[in-house]
Amino acid sequence: MADPVIITAAVVGAEVTRAQSPHVPYTPAEIAQAAVDAWRAGAAAVHLHARWPDGRPSQEAAHFREILDRVRAAGCDAVLQCSTGGAVGMGLEERLGSLVEGAEMGTLNLGTMNFGDEVFLNSRPDIVRVAARLRERGLVAECEVYDAGMLDTLRWLLAHGHLAAPYHVQFVLGVPGGLGASERNLRFLVEGLPEPAHWTAAGVGRAQLELAALALRLGGHVRVGLEDNLYLSKGVLARGSHELVARAVELARDAGRTPATPAEARRLLGLAPCPVPV
Repeated sequence: MADPVIITAAVVGAEVTRAQSPHVPYTPAEIAQAAVDAWRAGAAAVHLHARWPDGRPSQEAAHFREILDRVRAAGCDAVLQCSTGGAVGMGLEERLGSLVEGAEMGTLNLGTMNFGDEVFLNSRPDIVRVAARLRERGLVAECEVYDAGMLDTLRWLLAHGHLAAPYHVQFVLGVPGGLGASERNLRFLVEGLPEPAHWTAAGVGRAQLELAALALRLGGHVRVGLEDNLYLSKGVLARGSHELVARAVELARDAGRTPATPAEARRLLGLAPCPVPV
């Protein structure tokens, strides 16, 4: 029997704006509420970015602390994962501001890449520094793979002792400048993992739910949410990430997979029990 499927909600990201959808959360209170709503809809984990009140991306520790505190105060026991990717143009130390007390996972982006019309700079020494910071904080790394060569970086990190289990791999497909969101590409990446590992697929734009359905068939986990896709169906804006999570729950059940509880997700990810009472 397949493991329960971890549904992760990516509730805001650094790129989407209210000009694109009025449902994009900006303030820590709004982001925390979006996380709680996604958890109630069936998400076992929440991937978090922060914003300034005017919508600009933020890696301020104070913003992340407020988000995490509000999520836990609402009785939510979802796995809390903070982004170290931040936004294009941010320096490394700024990006690391997200790794505050209360985080359980942190992202580990595995390379430099074109990101739309911009360039996300992330050198190998920077990758090693992020991996070291995650180890220092006792956080499980989620290794973000946007292109095939990033698997070679993952292999190098493991071989040189910069990364070790437990870790998680996330394939993000469909970013302009990265690998496209297709079945062929996802199968190729899964087959190229350097060692057995739990993995998640995140499709960008209209590929989100299609890629989620494919990942479910292949035994992987799924990420949905407004960070990657604003639409529930063609021309219909999702009113929040919770609606996309609810759709992922339906897809999981259609595929014969059971949505994981946060406790089950922690077991699969090698995490300790929820660090605070909820």
